[in-house]
Amino acid sequence: MTVNSQGAARMAHAYDAEGLKAAIAESAKLVDGALDRMLPRPHGRQARVQEAMRYAIEAGGKRLRPFLVLQSARLFGVPDARALRVGAAIECLHTYSLVHDDLPCMDDDDLRRGRPTTHIAFDEMTAVLAGDALLTIAFEFLAGADTHPDGAVRSALVLRLAEASGHVGMIGGQVIDMLADASFGVAEVIELQRKKTGQLFEFSCEAGPMLGGAAAEDRKRLRGFAEEMGVVFQITDDLLDVTSTAEKTGKAVGKDKEAGKQTLVTLLGIEGARDEARRRAEAAIAALGPHAGRAPHLAALPFFLLDREA
Repeated sequence: MTVNSQGAARMAHAYDAEGLKAAIAESAKLVDGALDRMLPRPHGRQARVQEAMRYAIEAGGKRLRPFLVLQSARLFGVPDARALRVGAAIECLHTYSLVHDDLPCMDDDDLRRGRPTTHIAFDEMTAVLAGDALLTIAFEFLAGADTHPDGAVRSALVLRLAEASGHVGMIGGQVIDMLADASFGVAEVIELQRKKTGQLFEFSCEAGPMLGGAAAEDRKRLRGFAEEMGVVFQITDDLLDVTSTAEKTGKAVGKDKEAGKQTLVTLLGIEGARDEARRRAEAAIAALGPHAGRAPHLAALPFFLLDREA
């Protein structure tokens, strides 16, 4: 089944929100179990940094990136055990980025997912090192033989995640974000958001076809879906920063306005940003093409994000 923009619009009103919530919760439970098994138990003289690693990871969240890995992998018959190792890797890398983002030299946040940030719960030195350790262990997970029997596949996953998270990906986007000013327009904001946030979504969706040995066209479709979905995610995140509360989001709000940052909300207005998010959600489903009918939870996700309150 090929889904065009009209089909995507129809799906916007038909997705099973409760079913998707249940699938996300199931995925989070699975990846939490994998992380608990795979992360080191605090021991020895290095116990403090291991405690901080676990503290940061155990803050929870929707585990959206591992959910994307699992869903994309199941499309191509990949065993959950392999996908969960990749999901654990991307969650460790994502969490490292949050730990470092919260530091006083970056966003200087005291609250993350409803509890004190890692540098508040421990100290800045420990937070920096815990973030470094989470970044490093992500690649350890990917390179492990249990991730895939073919070393070439494991190597490809390591390379793709390095690209997605490095100087041309997430870190590059963070640099652009820190240096951004009021002159930024829509194109510049989308560029920085695709790098800072979208690249990890793209990796998560590409991991499934990579693990499953799928055709290049399949990987392209999943990457296209993730690219559009990433914009939806960021717009809704920016909308929550304007319209929600710290109690609902579990983190400080109003930070973008205080910092004078340009977002698609400040550039397009609240309704204009919502319209853009809806357009991008439809484009995300269209990008899935024949996979939309086989992956209803993936197809529903962009519209689910539009409705989120936290």
